[in-house]
Amino acid sequence: MSPLLCYALPALGSYVMLSIFFLRRPHLLHTPRAPTFRICLGAHRGGSGELLENTMEAMENSMAQRADLLELDCQLTKDGVVVVSHDENLLRQSGLDKDVGSLDFEDLPPYKEELEVYFSPGRYARGSDRRMVSLEDLFRRFPRIPMSVEIKGKDEELIHKIASLVRRFDRNDITIWASEKSSVMKKCKAANPEMPRSFTITRAAWVLLLYYLGLLPFIHISESFFFCFLPTIINRTYFPFPWSGLNKLTAAVTKWLIMRKSLIQHLHERGVQVVFWCLNEESDFEVAFNLGASGVMTDYPTALRRYLDNHRPAALTF
Repeated sequence: MSPLLCYALPALGSYVMLSIFFLRRPHLLHTPRAPTFRICLGAHRGGSGELLENTMEAMENSMAQRADLLELDCQLTKDGVVVVSHDENLLRQSGLDKDVGSLDFEDLPPYKEELEVYFSPGRYARGSDRRMVSLEDLFRRFPRIPMSVEIKGKDEELIHKIASLVRRFDRNDITIWASEKSSVMKKCKAANPEMPRSFTITRAAWVLLLYYLGLLPFIHISESFFFCFLPTIINRTYFPFPWSGLNKLTAAVTKWLIMRKSLIQHLHERGVQVVFWCLNEESDFEVAFNLGASGVMTDYPTALRRYLDNHRPAALTF
């Protein structure tokens, strides 16, 4: 054996042992953050499978099911009102081929009478309430209910208005910044650094890389929430690509990468809540909680509430 290997192998072995040791005992290196609130039942788009997405009626229904979090997206109208809307363009939601930003709040059209549930293809939601709501009205109606606000684009005016509303309603600790893009999240953090943040796609990939390199136990984590899709829903309720073969490959690779109990447990012990989305079947609830997830984001809060009430000891192990 070469002299280099004589030194390298013991050093590598020691590093692996230290990494595993601190992966299982992160409290020895990091002070765990006590969560202000815990997410077990998250209502995706306010509970868009049971009533029309992002309407007050849908969110009232989710609250009746004791949802822990309302998940929503925001856009900015022409007259500067922050409106709760997943899409920038109104065609899918309302049948009008115009952007939210081209209309004043009072001129926004109602939702269609029925909308297909994105993560349950072939199923439709209906409701008597078809009005779009402002974020301010939502904060007034549910002053202490945690919400996740996803920002899709680099609209600094929108970001600053949301940050201002959060401060005005004293919601810094219960309103989450969410975005897929790190460049957008950077602007969100600058606008209101007191709000907790979720991982962006880039940051989530970085955490996975550090986990497999054994470096994660030694790295500081500033995010409080890991909103992650459950790989097993690909090709069943989630179709990220138009080619089934690529979807199958993505499902297999991401399942191998993400579905690691030791990773999820480590994040929990660091004060990071892992919430899988967007799950609408009991079998998927089971998979998520068996992995050790903190919670689940769903379009069907009634179904998830029923599951939690029947499986509470298993679902709340963290």
